[in-house]
Amino acid sequence: MSHSHDMDMDMGMGMDMGSGASSGASGHNMMGVFQNSMTTSLFSEAWTPRTTGTYAATCIFLVVFSAILRGLLALRNWQEYRWIDAEMKRRYVVVAGRGTLADRVSNDSLAKTMVLSSSGVEENVMVVQKHGAEGRPFRLSVDPIRAVLDTVIAGVGYLLMLAVMTMNVGYFISVLGGVFIGSLLCGRYATYDGH
Repeated sequence: MSHSHDMDMDMGMGMDMGSGASSGASGHNMMGVFQNSMTTSLFSEAWTPRTTGTYAATCIFLVVFSAILRGLLALRNWQEYRWIDAEMKRRYVVVAGRGTLADRVSNDSLAKTMVLSSSGVEENVMVVQKHGAEGRPFRLSVDPIRAVLDTVIAGVGYLLMLAVMTMNVGYFISVLGGVFIGSLLCGRYATYDGH
């Protein structure tokens, strides 16, 4: 196919390729490049800054909202630590007729007896391997809270994504600034290494 034939097909489709933006049915422009308009709507037409002060307030809101997202991520990981610690401290009841943990360990074919030495003191220990991945059981006191936290985190994240998708430079920098401040304040709590 020749180059000129491709151009004829593109021009024959009735599309204006030179404007750089396409208009939707509701009159919104979808920008392909960043812009710095201070009248960019955020989340709805009702939230359209009309003055420099309202634009600055919108940017400050985005900084705080982004920092809140980082705080929510830290809160979720802190909760996971608490839930795992509580699970590890939970007392288990041995059911009649079933062997105890010590019986199962001593009968484990993969268990190995070894000598552990620390500060000159030697002790016989038994090393066992974990059999496959074990999922934690459903807990009514944990899982609904985890689900609510995950839903709120996803909602805040998607709203911030929509703010960035406006392609407004001020909104974009505000979101990044909020992520920086939130990570600075609570990033050390947002890491999770598992147990």
